[in-house]
Amino acid sequence: MWLWVRRKELAEKLQNTRENVEYLPGVFLPRNVRIFTCFSDLSVPKPLVIVAVPSFAVREIVRRFLEEVSKTIEPIAFVNLAKGLEKNSLKTMSEVIKEETHSKRVFTLTGPSHAEEVGRDFPTAVVLAGEDLEVGQKLQRIFMTDRFRVYLSNDLKGVEYAATVKNIIAIAAGISDGLGYGDNSKGALIARGLAEMVRMARVIGAKKETIFGLAGLGDLVATCTSKHSRNRLVGERIGKGEKLEEILSTMKMVAEGIFAAETVYRLAKDHKLEMPITAAVYDILYKKASPLRKLDELMKREPKMETL
Repeated sequence: MWLWVRRKELAEKLQNTRENVEYLPGVFLPRNVRIFTCFSDLSVPKPLVIVAVPSFAVREIVRRFLEEVSKTIEPIAFVNLAKGLEKNSLKTMSEVIKEETHSKRVFTLTGPSHAEEVGRDFPTAVVLAGEDLEVGQKLQRIFMTDRFRVYLSNDLKGVEYAATVKNIIAIAAGISDGLGYGDNSKGALIARGLAEMVRMARVIGAKKETIFGLAGLGDLVATCTSKHSRNRLVGERIGKGEKLEEILSTMKMVAEGIFAAETVYRLAKDHKLEMPITAAVYDILYKKASPLRKLDELMKREPKMETL
């Protein structure tokens, strides 16, 4: 197994200590994991490539990988872990990878799976989505362990949009926490956030059951409630009065919901979709709107039937 690391100094630390004290303290890499910083050093003729970088870096990293690896290397498949849409094109990560690689064997692995818990072997269930289910079944068995259960899906677009939208709702849940509200507020945000997911799924042709599965409801609940959730934490700090610029300057890891709020807001406008929570988070993050004022606007909208 090979692990690519962007920063040389971090690669050297990992090689010596086998522990990433900055991002994942207390979790140690097995000795058979080989750490490298130059793609050209890879010497596996048919690797399974797992793309585990922030969504904004996926195209660049995949392009660099293809440019630097030997032409004799032919990946078995590409598995994306990023959750988001590309800023300019609004394409999903699998669409970006397909454009760069021209491969049909592109999958996304997603679901409620915080690394802090997966790394400590906590029971976890995720979903692997792709179009080639024959290859998908092989990958499913590769990833599965006694504590890491993998379900298979052919709704690639559905799991990716669900994984993107849930991070926005998690920021809203964090804002609610930061404002000092309780379980009633968070329960409402999760339920109505799920409704926004369903509306988006309907427009893009995704399966409704995907939204109520691991990539949708499962990850939504985990991300809105977990102490490990970076998106929820960003929202909490905003709810307590911090500015987004201040928060970003102190964060070591990426909160994908910040970028997703902009891309999904644009997509919703293009499709004339009603996604009030997404719109409120966008206004708070990008227009510096008051969280309390946006809450008032959400609560005072016209009475209506509960629908999806």
